[in-house]
Amino acid sequence: MKKLFLILLSSVLLSFSSSQPTIKIARLKYNGGGDWYCSPTSLNNLIAYCNKNLNTNISPQEDVVEVGSQEIFNYPLIHLTGHGNVTFSPAEAANLRSYLLGGGFLNINDSYGMDMFIRNELKKVFPELTLAEIPYNHPVYHQKYNFPNGIPKIHEHDKKPAQLFGLVYNGRLICLYNYQTDIGDGWEDFEVHKDPEEKRQEALKFGANIIQFVFNQN
Repeated sequence: MKKLFLILLSSVLLSFSSSQPTIKIARLKYNGGGDWYCSPTSLNNLIAYCNKNLNTNISPQEDVVEVGSQEIFNYPLIHLTGHGNVTFSPAEAANLRSYLLGGGFLNINDSYGMDMFIRNELKKVFPELTLAEIPYNHPVYHQKYNFPNGIPKIHEHDKKPAQLFGLVYNGRLICLYNYQTDIGDGWEDFEVHKDPEEKRQEALKFGANIIQFVFNQN
């Protein structure tokens, strides 16, 4: 497994300079009835933004990978989004844990209504860890784009402040979870939500920070 992620790391580093796409990122397909497939234009738009503004060469189309699949180990970053219920079986939780301990990264976007479910499921994966809010001095806020006041607020939802949480294992950030903002919807095509361009740019810039941080951390 470690060898696999060393290979992935080499591909990630090359993706900043190679003329050909060398790495892919994937959307995570989960069970429980939640709409894992929502915001279908979001991840591809973020990839295009990163390829243009970070000089990455990520494959322009997202892949889809199931939580329990061994294919999960082919991706340095997997993205989980949706509304409502998320369920991991014991085997899926064990597979996701192995992936994250092996060098992978999980980015979670609460489109709305996921919070009460995802927290329980993450406890299946890492019972010894608790989601903690990411402080504003963390490097993820200060990559190419500077966010001194934390994650931007894209959608109102319950009119609560936008928050970014994470899981840290042995000093390494392995998961980010955004709450009360819906960064992923800000990545979508303008026609979907008709967000102001300023909000869309904030969302894309913060998404680019996540990609840059994850690629550099690994």
